[in-house]
Amino acid sequence: MKKKRPEESKLHRWDERRLAAVSRKFREATGRIPTFAFSSPGRTELGGNHTDHHHGKVLAASVDLDMFASVAPRSDGTVRVFSRGFKEPFVVQAGDRTVRENEKGTSAGIIRGILAIFAGRGQEVGGFDAWVMSRVGVGSGLSSSACFEVLIGSILNTLYNRGRIPPLQIATAGQAAENEYFGKPCGLMDQVACSVGGTLKIDFRVPDKPEIKRLQVDPNEFGFDLLVVNTGSGHEDLTSEYASVPEEMRSVARLLGFEYCRDVPFGLFVERLPEVRAHCGDRAALRCMHFFRENERVEKQFAALKKRQFTDFLALVQQSGDSSIKFLQNTYSTNHPQRQSVTVALAQTERFLSECGGGACRVHGGGFAGTIQVYVPSNSVGRYRRMMNALFGRDCVQPLVLRPLGVVSRTL
Repeated sequence: MKKKRPEESKLHRWDERRLAAVSRKFREATGRIPTFAFSSPGRTELGGNHTDHHHGKVLAASVDLDMFASVAPRSDGTVRVFSRGFKEPFVVQAGDRTVRENEKGTSAGIIRGILAIFAGRGQEVGGFDAWVMSRVGVGSGLSSSACFEVLIGSILNTLYNRGRIPPLQIATAGQAAENEYFGKPCGLMDQVACSVGGTLKIDFRVPDKPEIKRLQVDPNEFGFDLLVVNTGSGHEDLTSEYASVPEEMRSVARLLGFEYCRDVPFGLFVERLPEVRAHCGDRAALRCMHFFRENERVEKQFAALKKRQFTDFLALVQQSGDSSIKFLQNTYSTNHPQRQSVTVALAQTERFLSECGGGACRVHGGGFAGTIQVYVPSNSVGRYRRMMNALFGRDCVQPLVLRPLGVVSRTL
């Protein structure tokens, strides 16, 4: 008999008060009684900044902040998703697989996309009502879009597919929906972290069958708190900035006879660097340099955590952050160079950490705006929070707890 991983044997601690509140909202909105509850986690990227879209390696983890939904199936094929903050539900017909331009960038586009991807794969789809309450803020850097995609996929899996669809397939459906129906280019890291759950090293050399290795880690055991800081800058109108990263890397790979940076021999890249600069530009060359170094760094981070060498891990986190600033160049938008809240946050954090004797910080997730990730000595969190609040407003600092589970569900 196969032994269960320790993570699988742990029970998810349902917040009963929150469960009751969401179920009440469901009944008020639909006049029905929910039959299932779902919790889909956000994710944090621990290493591998902008590597997954070129078949690279990442280190990511699901977190305690989640999307929580009360759900009941419908027999008419209609999907209605109610959410706090929206007066009207998002309504989609399960049989309609048309990509709609007016749904790009909306939750309706994601819902329609998940339904379409499932149906196209021969998986069962159907209607349901859901009321969603989220603690994964939009623009928080914790991947609210992937969290929502995995939530919708898991609902369909439970209601209509007897839970038979593996977490990885739910993740790839979410990525396809975000690319095609939501209209945003993305890799697969976010969806895998949310769906599979735990702290994961993910190798995307074969992107639809990534190699996943899991470990358990708690920064508190080593005297540090893991935080993200919302710098107050939004992600609006940044799709072109995100798209430029994989596009520029791809221009270099193609010049050298490959499709993705992962397949390019580093020696060949160095040998033909003058040609790369001439044809693709310096920024593209620097972004590829980041990719090669970051890919190696993920392996070193994973090894350091396995050996419980947390100081070494933090040094690698800081190297990753420095590389994102210098080579990847994703701490501010080139369309608005006067707005550099992420870079200011990193500068102040580095100064603070040097004075309190340790830690690390880096841009978090896609970058260009949004959040930074920080490891702060636990006895200095209060002072750090006060400093950041003065810069970016009250409650800008969000503590994170790494969650050992992906999506979980419960019969009501």
